[in-house]
Amino acid sequence: MFAQSAKDESAINTQIDAMIYSWNHHNYDDLKNYTTENTDWVNVVGMWWKGRKESQYAHQAYHNTIFKTSVCEKTSVATRFITKDVAIVHLVWHFYDPNHTPLPDGRPDTGPTDGLATLVYVKQNGKWLMTAGENVTIDKAAQPFDPVKQMPEN
Repeated sequence: MFAQSAKDESAINTQIDAMIYSWNHHNYDDLKNYTTENTDWVNVVGMWWKGRKESQYAHQAYHNTIFKTSVCEKTSVATRFITKDVAIVHLVWHFYDPNHTPLPDGRPDTGPTDGLATLVYVKQNGKWLMTAGENVTIDKAAQPFDPVKQMPEN
């Protein structure tokens, strides 16, 4: 693990807050402020959006429809610096839709969801930018069966 300053960790958290701001305002015009040009995003159902243009278009398309009234809240952030210019972030976030907008296939909203995102940040020209991200749904029913929670102490 690479030692890093609290200033860098704070700067990354500010960028995460910008991403959540985009979500909660359902407008991704500012994606360029917190991602690299070649950023990749893999969404919760395995769609892989390559580059900022695809990522912005896809996020906006969903926020114009199924996510148009959804809310995202940051729960926790764990940052691990790989080098002085690269960081891996694990973000736990909570999503809900007060209006219960149906899913694209017509199924009803499944209710509040917690997710875990793995984000890769790089420092370019003194600014931390997300260059890759993937998020998964945290399955609460599966959590008690996590073998790590049963692991004996050494």
